[in-house]
Amino acid sequence: MSTSPCAATETAVRHPWLAVTAIGMATFSVVTTEMLPVGLLTPIADTLDTSTGTAGLMISLPALLAALFAPLLVIASGSLDRRKILCGLLSLLVIANLASALAQNMVWMLAARVLVGFCMGGIWAIAGGLAARLVPAPSIGLATSIIFGGVAIASVLGVPLGAQIGDVAGWRWAFGAMALLSGLVLALHLAVMPALPAASAATLRQFGKQLRNRQLQAGLLLTLLLVTSHFVAFTFVRPLLLSVSGFDAQWLGALLFFYGFAGIIGNFLAGAVAVRRTAPTIIAISAGLLLTPLLFLALGDSRIGGGAVLLAWGLAYGGVSVGLMTLMMKAAPRAVEIVAALYVGVFNVAIALGAWAGGQAVDGLGLSANLWLAAGFAAAALLLSFRISFVEHAMKAAGKQLGSATD
Repeated sequence: MSTSPCAATETAVRHPWLAVTAIGMATFSVVTTEMLPVGLLTPIADTLDTSTGTAGLMISLPALLAALFAPLLVIASGSLDRRKILCGLLSLLVIANLASALAQNMVWMLAARVLVGFCMGGIWAIAGGLAARLVPAPSIGLATSIIFGGVAIASVLGVPLGAQIGDVAGWRWAFGAMALLSGLVLALHLAVMPALPAASAATLRQFGKQLRNRQLQAGLLLTLLLVTSHFVAFTFVRPLLLSVSGFDAQWLGALLFFYGFAGIIGNFLAGAVAVRRTAPTIIAISAGLLLTPLLFLALGDSRIGGGAVLLAWGLAYGGVSVGLMTLMMKAAPRAVEIVAALYVGVFNVAIALGAWAGGQAVDGLGLSANLWLAAGFAAAALLLSFRISFVEHAMKAAGKQLGSATD
């Protein structure tokens, strides 16, 4: 599926950067909604009378469904106007958040989270291919960064935002606030987004072609390992901080906000170097996500140690979205919407796998077990990162030799 910059000229865009910002806010809203239960896991489990491990399904279920819905929606949508699709998905996101806020039992809550999974898969996949439709060619990189910046910022701020609202007013109000935000983002889309019919329709054959792309395969496997590693541990960050580090519950919101700010710093640091030095950026992120669970095992039994490791954790994970998406875009620069659908699929399978595996470890062996498991996934990611770097250097060297031979 081509994502040629010339597509940007097909539609007159009166406010291109407002439209790009609106899409970034849509990705922020849906990913924040997806991550919201992480900081509210214990109070939701208590209110709905279920175990912490079972409550983890609020994260794993929509993530798994998003992985299924993302490629299906890209194929099924054909040449439909992307503006209409995004507005429809945002409307559904408002309903999903309201239903979550009103949930009276776990079945009700999980039904609402099914809707979140549909919205997550659709919004993230469709948004990935729109930058070239809205801005001139020289600005496509920046526009893409803003769109996926919504994912990165939501990943690091969504949890502390929800925890803070939940601590002050209760977890139901956190979902209510997300319903309001989603409604405002919908209004912005209706006001500033131009008509965006698809330049061409993606097919199963095109998806199959990209799945045979060796560089893309490596990037998708790395995504699976890194994101699984993170969510094996981070899904249960609240009980880790309360039970292991000994923090009082009222400290949790502030701690996670500091984690979020560290993550934003990590996002911008990774974004500044990832385009030019993609492999070293991925290696640094993988190493950081390996060290943080090990450091928590060693130092997390004190407030100072637990707080310091949490900041390092945010710094490391903050660069994941921009680093991995840069790797994906380099692997298949002319198939952006397909790549985005595959990426969001694997990313969300990893969230589901991490939340489920972490829940099994916590319920069966205790909180320290999920930290060891997270370190294992991160170690595998680090080894793969070194292999990707080696292949990248080998390809560059081969290209230089070919260029010298033709001179």
